[in-house]
Amino acid sequence: MWALREVRWASVATALFGLGLLAQLADGPIWLWWALYLACYGAGGWEPGLAGLRALRERRLDVDLLMVLAAIGAAAIGQVFDGGLLIVIFAISGALEAIASKRTEDSVRGLLDLAPSRATRLTGTGEEVVDTAALRVGDVILVRPGERVGGDGEVVAGGSEVDQATITGESLPVDKAPGDEVFAGTLNGTGVLRVRVTSPAGDTVIARIVTMVAEASATKARTQLFVEKIEQRYSVGMVAATVGLFVIPLLLGAAVEPTLLRAMTFMIVASPCAVVLATMPPMLSAIANAGRHGVLVKSAVVLERFGTATRVAFDKTGTLTEGTPRLTEIRSLPGAGMKDAELLALAAAAENPSEHPLARAVVAAADDAGIPLRPAEAFTSAPGRGVTARVGERHVEIGSPAQLLDDRDETALGTVAELARAGRTAVIVKIDGAPAGVLGLADRLRPGAADAVARLTALTGARPLLLTGDSPRAAARLAAEAGITDVRAGLLPRDKVTAVRELEAKGAKVLLVGDGVNDAPALAAAHTGIAMGRAGSDLALDTAGAVITRDDLATVPAVLALARRARRLVAANLVIAGTFIGVLVAWDLFATLPLPLGVAGHEGSTVIVGLNGLRLLRRAAWERAGRG
Repeated sequence: MWALREVRWASVATALFGLGLLAQLADGPIWLWWALYLACYGAGGWEPGLAGLRALRERRLDVDLLMVLAAIGAAAIGQVFDGGLLIVIFAISGALEAIASKRTEDSVRGLLDLAPSRATRLTGTGEEVVDTAALRVGDVILVRPGERVGGDGEVVAGGSEVDQATITGESLPVDKAPGDEVFAGTLNGTGVLRVRVTSPAGDTVIARIVTMVAEASATKARTQLFVEKIEQRYSVGMVAATVGLFVIPLLLGAAVEPTLLRAMTFMIVASPCAVVLATMPPMLSAIANAGRHGVLVKSAVVLERFGTATRVAFDKTGTLTEGTPRLTEIRSLPGAGMKDAELLALAAAAENPSEHPLARAVVAAADDAGIPLRPAEAFTSAPGRGVTARVGERHVEIGSPAQLLDDRDETALGTVAELARAGRTAVIVKIDGAPAGVLGLADRLRPGAADAVARLTALTGARPLLLTGDSPRAAARLAAEAGITDVRAGLLPRDKVTAVRELEAKGAKVLLVGDGVNDAPALAAAHTGIAMGRAGSDLALDTAGAVITRDDLATVPAVLALARRARRLVAANLVIAGTFIGVLVAWDLFATLPLPLGVAGHEGSTVIVGLNGLRLLRRAAWERAGRG
């Protein structure tokens, strides 16, 4: 990020300020630390000062310009350290904003890489490789094993399993056959597909995700901290009052020097230094404390939004759940004469050569149970059907119920229906041509998810909801385990955005917790968002306002509670700062406030609110937030 101009100047300003402070504390020559502080003013203040002057030409008073003027005013009466501190705070804030904007822009551009740049188009004479941007509605493309689909379309021939987690968030690959819909950027499995393109390149689901994220992020970039809105109005009044205090007495015949001194004193005691520090130390302390406990909050604006969230929405796969299927049930069928352990041993041995996620889950369950795997011979895999292999003297088939069962297998069909009602994915195991058992697989709820949901309900006064692209049955099962009653399933990315906007149209301020590319538009559209960092997509991480680095859902209610406490501290600090400013201004207006006493009062209020805000750095503050 060193390439960003704002980062370079903020770094230079901070270094100069640090050197000036060291020189001052070491009793160096006054000219030396003054020179270093003034160089800090130049490095950190020239850009906001220039932007403020441009704003003045548009008849707007920019708050950053006022900070530069306040810093210059502080230096004019000898308080060069205070002015330098203000310059550094604002320079660092601008640099962080520039970094966040750059990362979001990069991640949005990187999202386009999910869709391949080239595709194999079928023609009347054979095949041709073309740019995906050149594909037209009605073209038929060939998607080989391991390739990404080049465009949104409909399967017209072939069969395969397609990993479409980037679009729908489903944890398992989906079997595709003629007539099924596929999306650009999704990953083909082991089969070959012929796909008729149904959308132009600029209107694919992945392209619309890019557009939605960019539009929502641009809208958010125009928001401000509440205190900044107050500062803009305050700034106009303060500048007008300072000018009035200087000009009006002169017109009435007052002497220039005492009038200038009173106006300068007023500018110092009325400057919003304490107001700025009333806001930033609590926010930055809370951000630092959250960071130590695995939550990276990107800005004070984000933290303020956390403090005002009234409804929490969760993605399912990879957020509420661990994101990988696990074997949950083994049902040996009556008449098969086989124990559960023996059934698992044969199934895992047959699945061992396969790379399918369900196969890996079966093999992992056998490993966990300490079952040794015999070698599989004559192994074959058919997309959408399953695998076959010979294990010892037994012929083993494993696959979907639709492919391996018929109406005569009533017992097996009943078991499959029972598992489906429980939200499990059912897999049939046939031994020597006869159904021997049914395996139930499902994604597993993260530890502590139910407790996190309960804490969030208590914090916000509203039970969280679930937004997922997964099937309604699987979603309902996980939601019931987590204590969530409002479930919206089968959603595409645009549907999640619609759900978020509907909630916010009713007055809710939605905090969305997600992890995938398919969550990014909703993360951008929501009041604010949190991404699961360990397995989250780059776009989700960059679009969200915060990232959970340890994938611990307990940190979600903790950071919300900490944000609310930070808002309360900000409010208390504003009252303290306002009281000091009010008393000092009244003293200056209606009596004679000695300049040293005015500076002492101004600096005293700044120190008090600064120390008050730093209380949130303590470990106890996080522990208190976690307990609720």
